[in-house]
Amino acid sequence: MTNGTTQLDVVARRRIARDVVELELRHPGDERLPDWAPGAHVALTLPNGMVRPYSLCGDRWDAYSFVVAVRRDAEGAGGSAFVHDRLAVGDTVRVGAPRTSFPLVPGRTCTFVAGGIGITPFLSMMQAAERLDMPYRLLYVGRDVGTMPYLHDLLDGPHAGSLEVFTTATGGRPDLAEAIGPVAAGDRVYVCGPPGLAARVEEIGRAWPAHTLRTESFGRRTGLDTDEPFTAELRRTGRTLTVPRTSTLLEAIHASGVTVMSSCLTGTCGACETPVLEGAVDHRDTILVDGEDGVMFPCVSRARDESVVLDL
Repeated sequence: MTNGTTQLDVVARRRIARDVVELELRHPGDERLPDWAPGAHVALTLPNGMVRPYSLCGDRWDAYSFVVAVRRDAEGAGGSAFVHDRLAVGDTVRVGAPRTSFPLVPGRTCTFVAGGIGITPFLSMMQAAERLDMPYRLLYVGRDVGTMPYLHDLLDGPHAGSLEVFTTATGGRPDLAEAIGPVAAGDRVYVCGPPGLAARVEEIGRAWPAHTLRTESFGRRTGLDTDEPFTAELRRTGRTLTVPRTSTLLEAIHASGVTVMSSCLTGTCGACETPVLEGAVDHRDTILVDGEDGVMFPCVSRARDESVVLDL
């Protein structure tokens, strides 16, 4: 173990869609790996030092391997490009313990809405829904079939009867409200994919009963034209920072010389969790919801008003 991580070997690699590769990771001594729950992810520390979170998408009952799928992000900082261009079978990566920030919560029914690589957490969730005898559907949205990981496996597997596929290159944007249909108390709707897809489902979900919708989206939602500067007081270190609209709070904290552990920088892994002493938070992560103001993830979230006080 190193810094809470375990060294694992890349034992298999396959291309599962255009610009998507799947990696299978195992302990070099073939030791048992930690258990994980549907929807869990792990943070990979790549040989180039970058840390990136990926959903576990293999068989959660396989105690000896972790499986992740990585989409090449042309606009990313280089983590996915390293995986695609340089990481090979036989290489070693450090892998953190599984974390579950997007759990499956039993309900009357489940509707899973996946966008592209957002299919990954739903593979284990659908297996769990079957074991729980919980009715479920999967709405899978992608540009075209070549870009949609695991699509052929799904079409040929036990989930085929619960699957609806939407390709935007030929059919345009699907009417998600119509596709999801009526939602009643006790139903659950999960969405995982790009921020645009999550935002569309969130808008539809405003009319649903409380606690129906759970989201996990990819990509930073900061630096928007509607963002306003705010101040952040670091109570223990006695510093007050101004966070401009073009910077994240985490970037401002690090620029001041204060260190906060971080990993994904997209509000999905929870590594940068920071206690909040005063002030309301605009939660832009996929873990917390508005009103949970005792902590925040400064890699993406901001002060809701003019200031916030942190226990740093």
